[in-house]
Amino acid sequence: MLLRAALTSFRRGETLAAEPVSATVDVSLKHLTAYNSVCGFGLRDALPLTYPHVLGFPLQMKLMTSAGFPFPLPGLVHIANRITQSRPLTLDEPLEITVSARDLRPHPQGTQVDVVTSVSGVWEGVSTYLRRTGGSSGPSEELERPVGSAVWRVPADIGRRYGAASGDRNPIHLYPLSAKLFGFKRAIAHGMWTKARCLAALEGRLPEAVTVDVRFKKPLLIPGRVEFSAAEKDGWEFAVWGKGPHLVGSAQDLTP
Repeated sequence: MLLRAALTSFRRGETLAAEPVSATVDVSLKHLTAYNSVCGFGLRDALPLTYPHVLGFPLQMKLMTSAGFPFPLPGLVHIANRITQSRPLTLDEPLEITVSARDLRPHPQGTQVDVVTSVSGVWEGVSTYLRRTGGSSGPSEELERPVGSAVWRVPADIGRRYGAASGDRNPIHLYPLSAKLFGFKRAIAHGMWTKARCLAALEGRLPEAVTVDVRFKKPLLIPGRVEFSAAEKDGWEFAVWGKGPHLVGSAQDLTP
């Protein structure tokens, strides 16, 4: 689906005029089980915090390939994701999903935009995408490598497995050859799989009302070996590092 959309989306200017798209979705236990398995979550009545992003993915693609979206899909870089929920969503409730785009704004390397997925008034995911058009990245951010708490060996097929569960079959995640066509040495893991894997490692320790904010740094080439770290400091701070940072994130309690 993503590849087909990419091949038909070379167009557009710099105006954000995409209309929101909506649908009512019922959770499939089979689909949820497959997602949980590839990301490391246990099966519970409460949906994993990242799962609504996957449920909204077809609508995200519909919006991002519409005439009103300012950028073609090829070349877009997912640089950040923030999820906020006021309560957990559950397996048995129909979900009202709306996807919209907002806040087209400059970035030192081009232009960025937020794709916002809202679910039943209690869950919101904001994915920030960058369209690189040149320019300088500015001074490099100095990040101190945290002490790892676990070592993860990320298999070569994780992109295909996550793609099957999520619907995101971007060729950069599937095979070394298809990734090389887009300038990568090997296939790379999905950023949202990496975020989900972090939250699976923290399962049972995060509050039910929470904001989890991550930035995607260097691509995680697969197969690969990375270190996961997590520390409770006025909320949680967590990261995934290889030779450099792949993901840095935080979780903040929203409980009144």
